[in-house]
Amino acid sequence: MTSSGFHSPYQSDDDDSDSSQKGFLDRSASLSRLRAGMKTESNAKQRRRQKMRGEVHSHLDESIRPYIDLIDTLRSVGIHKDLALPTIVVIGDQSSGKSSVLEALSGVALPRGSGIVTRCPLELRLKKVPGVKWKAVLTYDKKADGSENLFAAGLKHGKLVSGKVGQSAPKEKKIEFADPSLVEECVAEAQNELAGKGVGICDELITLEIISPDVCDLTLIDLPGIARVPVEGQPEDIGKQIKRLIMKYIKKRETINLVVVPCNIDIATTEALKMAQKVDPEGKRTVAILTKPDLIDKGTEKSVLAIVHNKVIPLRKGYIMVKCRGQQQINDEVPLEEAAQMERDFFQNHDHFRCLLEEGKVTIKCLAIKLTLDLVDHIKNSLPPLQQHIQKQLCSVKRALRDCEAGPPDDLEGAKEFLIETLNGFNEKIKSLLSGEPKNGKSLFFQIRAEFRKWNDYLTSTKPSFNNSKELGENYRGRELPGFSNYIVFEKILQDHVAKIKDPAIELLNAIKDIIIKQFTAVVNECFQNYHVLQNITEDKINDIQLNQQEKAEQRISEQFKMENGIFTQDPIFLKVLSVKTNQTFSDNELPVFDKQCKYSEMLEAYYEIVVQRLADQLPLMITFYMLQETARLLSIDIMKLLEKQDVQKLLSEDPDVSRKRSDLRARLTRLTSAARAISNFLND
Repeated sequence: MTSSGFHSPYQSDDDDSDSSQKGFLDRSASLSRLRAGMKTESNAKQRRRQKMRGEVHSHLDESIRPYIDLIDTLRSVGIHKDLALPTIVVIGDQSSGKSSVLEALSGVALPRGSGIVTRCPLELRLKKVPGVKWKAVLTYDKKADGSENLFAAGLKHGKLVSGKVGQSAPKEKKIEFADPSLVEECVAEAQNELAGKGVGICDELITLEIISPDVCDLTLIDLPGIARVPVEGQPEDIGKQIKRLIMKYIKKRETINLVVVPCNIDIATTEALKMAQKVDPEGKRTVAILTKPDLIDKGTEKSVLAIVHNKVIPLRKGYIMVKCRGQQQINDEVPLEEAAQMERDFFQNHDHFRCLLEEGKVTIKCLAIKLTLDLVDHIKNSLPPLQQHIQKQLCSVKRALRDCEAGPPDDLEGAKEFLIETLNGFNEKIKSLLSGEPKNGKSLFFQIRAEFRKWNDYLTSTKPSFNNSKELGENYRGRELPGFSNYIVFEKILQDHVAKIKDPAIELLNAIKDIIIKQFTAVVNECFQNYHVLQNITEDKINDIQLNQQEKAEQRISEQFKMENGIFTQDPIFLKVLSVKTNQTFSDNELPVFDKQCKYSEMLEAYYEIVVQRLADQLPLMITFYMLQETARLLSIDIMKLLEKQDVQKLLSEDPDVSRKRSDLRARLTRLTSAARAISNFLND
């Protein structure tokens, strides 16, 4: 009997049990040798076969171990957080015999009891290492509560390996121990910390690595049993919670689903098998384990055989039947090694199931070999796409990290230099904005010019008609007698019409202000996106400067309209425009006498045209100067004054989300780089 109390599928049996495991170079060879092992042989032949089998097993170990170690390594570096890894997941209804199967495979006692026993995903890593003493390592991410002691104080320190209860990573708890009897207690305590004491569940993974010469090379993940009705202390939706957790694992195409089903129930009603069929309707990655064959009713044996022979619910990977220790045997503390022999004897002496032993479709030993071979095949098929996904994500993470920048240095001098570079970069961006360089598809001047074009179109489309001379004369007639002209009438008509376009001029100013603030803010977000303090200060400066410049521009626009009250333009300009309006030629050398009311409409139209042309250009120049050029100049000066502040570190304080994102990206980069290196080394060896 070994220290774990379990006889490995790869360990040499005595002469009596030497039959069922001979050479497993491939699946067909393994099954044929299992059948051959049932026949009686001479002692000499048995010895020869035993030696041969040891060589075959050695070859098998050497061929499969590197693949399983590779996936364990990838999971250890955390790559499963980024990509799905090939794995075997164990699912089943409550009391289906899951724990007994895992116990028989691993050779150690796992938490048992009624209700939900597995409350966290438990990754079971079995490593066959010849010549070493039994050892286990339990790891999981501890809760961020500052607790360092966890439950180590509750264990007998004498049984720990050198009393090791440490942290292998900032959030990881690791416990090593050399006594198999501590497994159940350690796993239960870990579950209590992660899921709380009671009957709740948790998504956090617990990893139990067992290193021994007496186990098979295999890694699988045990999930909570499916609960149908909540018990006292459980939430009403416990069933949904468990199904959600199970679905999270089994829906991945990289997962082999190991479904545990008791023989003594209708397989079609098994919830675990239904869930597996939902995500794997063709049964390509589902293996079913039939447990408790000793509890089936007499007369139903043929129905069970039909299931095992894939005639009821076909599964590509088929069925394996096992008989693990019953509760009485557990109470009697029957060793697992003895239970394995009792299992073999049960099938060998069974009238209906004896044939399954010859076919290699029963016993824990056959299950261990099948799972190992299935997993290795699955890993081989998954490696090329996995390598491609890792390289693709590496490129993506590196790009994202570049976008996040490196962040400011911790020392004051370095931080100040970083701030200078950052502020200079901002000013350069503003200069390029003023140069007309396109930003986000359309340049700043493209948008401003569009607003100025609207202003010109408005002035052109709202030109008044001065054709009704009689009406104008009556509306604006003063104390003069009929027939006498009055220049004041001319001025008054023009002043009233020009005054009407002042409000649209202010609207133009506001529209340009909105465009400039939006464009400047985009530069702020681009340059200071990671530094919320610097971002807020700069945005406030932009708004303050724009408000001040807007007041100046409004004042200048008001003054412009006041100036327009004084009717003036150069004589040649007026006469030139008037000539165009009347289709007559007027010269300032021989001014004609046309001060007649019948000519007022043409003269009014001529002068108003001059006003329109003047305002169409003058206001855009004015607004551009005050709102854009002056804002950029003042902002550039103000932004560099930030260097005079003492609290440089505060200016460069990052948004917590940005720091967290950069930290997460760096962690992902480390994981992906380690994974890429591990796969590369594996393929090149």
